[in-house]
Amino acid sequence: MTIRPFQPGDEPTQAAIYNTAAAALPKFKPGGVQEVQRRTRARDFDPTSRFYAEVGGKVVGYSTIQPNGRVGYPWCLPGHEQHAEPLFAAALAGLKQRGVKRAFAAYRGDWPAINQFFLERGFRQAREMVNFLMNFRDMPTPAARPASTITPVTPADLPAIQALGTGVLRVATAAELEQHWFSNPYFRPEVLFALRSRPTAPAAVGILIDEPTYADPRALDSDMPCFRLGAFGTEGMTAKRIKGLFSFLAADDRSLPGLGMDLLGHAANRLRIDDDLECFAAQVPSDAPGLLAFYQRHFQRQGGFPVLEREL
Repeated sequence: MTIRPFQPGDEPTQAAIYNTAAAALPKFKPGGVQEVQRRTRARDFDPTSRFYAEVGGKVVGYSTIQPNGRVGYPWCLPGHEQHAEPLFAAALAGLKQRGVKRAFAAYRGDWPAINQFFLERGFRQAREMVNFLMNFRDMPTPAARPASTITPVTPADLPAIQALGTGVLRVATAAELEQHWFSNPYFRPEVLFALRSRPTAPAAVGILIDEPTYADPRALDSDMPCFRLGAFGTEGMTAKRIKGLFSFLAADDRSLPGLGMDLLGHAANRLRIDDDLECFAAQVPSDAPGLLAFYQRHFQRQGGFPVLEREL
């Protein structure tokens, strides 16, 4: 058995391996060749981020990694399960070579055998990404506050916001945050807004993804391991684009609920008649207790998925 990187033409084989190996899992959704090709033909695709186990010239298993540290389960054809271990070792080695300090995996919570594979190899559940929904007709009435306290986010705000989001944001520096927010191909910086207790200090920051062509959150399987575009705590992740996504950051203290309501009310006021939105969607990490409590109080839980992590 040899392990090699991606080669053009591997897409049908990869899709077939996944569809065969994962077919018996709950809520299994077949993977398509076009879906694999869309990723391998992306401008920034790295062929060495995919690992294929080859036996006698035939690919019998594969695993993947991403620059953010995400590592994929080593899917293998029946009868070739023994190749999962060397495939996984090669994937972790690939992350180490890239300087990644922490690996993580995210799969459905009702795939216990897949999650157990990672747990048996030193991973531990770090958090759950919890998905929420709020129909506009159920939205509580926010307290009336001066709208002038909420203004656009600027690059100068980023160091303060980075500190505000400690433990939630998945970026290490304000420069990475600037790249994610101000050079993102899927949303414009104007979707961000800051609530300021004084002219230059954001006390909280919010975001509203109002692109009407994005997916309707009511039609999605909310237990799928999909990070939601724009939700704080998903920076650097491959993300699902969802319309009506609302998220906010604030210090985890007694002021958080009120700040959250102010930002939620502001988000509602930003909606246009032609946005064709009927609900807010949200996603929050469970290890941000203040934020989680806010959404649990005001939104309806849809589902979620575990995130498993391991130091490298």
